[in-house]
Amino acid sequence: MDTAIIIVAAGRGTRAGGEPKQWRMLAGQSVLARTVAAFRGAGRIIVVLHPDEIVRGIAEFAGQVTLVAGGETRAQSVRNALESIDQNEISFVLIHDGARPMVSPAVIGRVRDALKKSTAAAPALAVTDALWTGVGAKVTGLQRRDGLYRAQTPQGFHFPAILAAHRAHPGGAADDVEVALAAGLDVAIVEGEEENIKLTWPGDFARAERMLGTGMDIRTGNGYDVHAFTDGDHVMLCGIRVPHSRGLLGHSDADVGMHALTDAIYGALAEGDIGRHFPPSDPQWKGAASQIFLAHAAGLAREKDYRISNADVTLVCERPKIGPHAIEMANELARITGVEPDRISVKATTSERLGFTGREEGIAALATVTLVKP
Repeated sequence: MDTAIIIVAAGRGTRAGGEPKQWRMLAGQSVLARTVAAFRGAGRIIVVLHPDEIVRGIAEFAGQVTLVAGGETRAQSVRNALESIDQNEISFVLIHDGARPMVSPAVIGRVRDALKKSTAAAPALAVTDALWTGVGAKVTGLQRRDGLYRAQTPQGFHFPAILAAHRAHPGGAADDVEVALAAGLDVAIVEGEEENIKLTWPGDFARAERMLGTGMDIRTGNGYDVHAFTDGDHVMLCGIRVPHSRGLLGHSDADVGMHALTDAIYGALAEGDIGRHFPPSDPQWKGAASQIFLAHAAGLAREKDYRISNADVTLVCERPKIGPHAIEMANELARITGVEPDRISVKATTSERLGFTGREEGIAALATVTLVKP
């Protein structure tokens, strides 16, 4: 297709607060830069700017797009862009709101494909919520939602048809579909996407940042622990009593795996280690079950609005064999931390008879955890 993309960004857009919304930063880029990037490779890009912002546009997009000065209304801005196009070079045009930076290649592709069979096409979402009429803060009635759609962009057209429609239109249209309908053009509806939001209010920017993943706080912590063997007939590993010819030496129950995971959570939270919260000098923790420590760390994460995305624990020893108990261990760690079992992994390895674990002098454990705050 010989296609031109008109990105309309000539408005003041101050309802979002601060400078015009197309120039506001969104995850490190201006909204308009993200919108332009979404159409790169789809055709010739024409950006319509307020006349006072042409210089700014040149500084940001020099050599990448064609800049056109907008008019007093959106319809006039679009017409200015349409009139700048050589009719001998362009057959199709997509007209898009500069404040819709989240448009996907799939939506763009559906509009382009629809133009193979229709003179005009636009993405939309069927209205699924109940609709009310109201005055002030009171509901005054209901509005049927059958056949109602929420319009989106890009709206695509055969170029000669939409140019003629704009030339004939008196102005004041909400969008280019309205102009097309006034000219008697049939407009095909293609599937839009919820993510293709138009940034209008401050909350829209927060939503867009969440969609881009920039609103998340993701933290990773590591834990490492070692306990020596001593006399005994079992070891506690990741909350499971495992029969063995020896026990593990420690102030608490010496659960090396649980200690490593607990420290990983504390580390991700920048809250030190087990010793800070449960000092070994305090006799009340002598022989304590390590699930107390892990439950505290997981609870602290929840208090700070983090959730455990996943955790991985590796036990290093020659014996006992961990494999037969690994799933049970993972389930117990999941129970204590309050997460789904498929978010916890427990596995084991040996040190190939090297070092203190190879000599069966003790067991080591390593743990990694990822915490996410939406």
